[in-house]
Amino acid sequence: QVPLVESGGGSVQAGGSLRLSCAASGYTYSRYCMGWFRQAPGKEREGVAAIESDGSTKYAHSVKGRFTISKDNAKNTLTLQMNSLKPEDTAMYYCAAASSWCGGSWYDTLFFAYWGQGTQVTVSS
Repeated sequence: QVPLVESGGGSVQAGGSLRLSCAASGYTYSRYCMGWFRQAPGKEREGVAAIESDGSTKYAHSVKGRFTISKDNAKNTLTLQMNSLKPEDTAMYYCAAASSWCGGSWYDTLFFAYWGQGTQVTVSS
């Protein structure tokens, strides 16, 4: 079991910014794929962004250009910088860790073995 703990959620007005962080113990960030997912009420959990072991990144079309995923291997911390937030970004955001290279499965919830408890992001218009 790899405990993942998210932080940084909150409430913000449209156009604002938030920075989410995910800390883990017992998991080497540098080796595997990490991702951020979100789930709005009544909707399925969806992939937002992922970062591979080599630092390459992938984004959902809806957040590309506004969100940035990054990781600090030395601190074992994953970050999601969210700018120009929209009301439709409102959701519970989850940090997830895989056990291999993600590739084309980066958005697939079944591919990720470890999950955090989530942090709420609310964007008001």
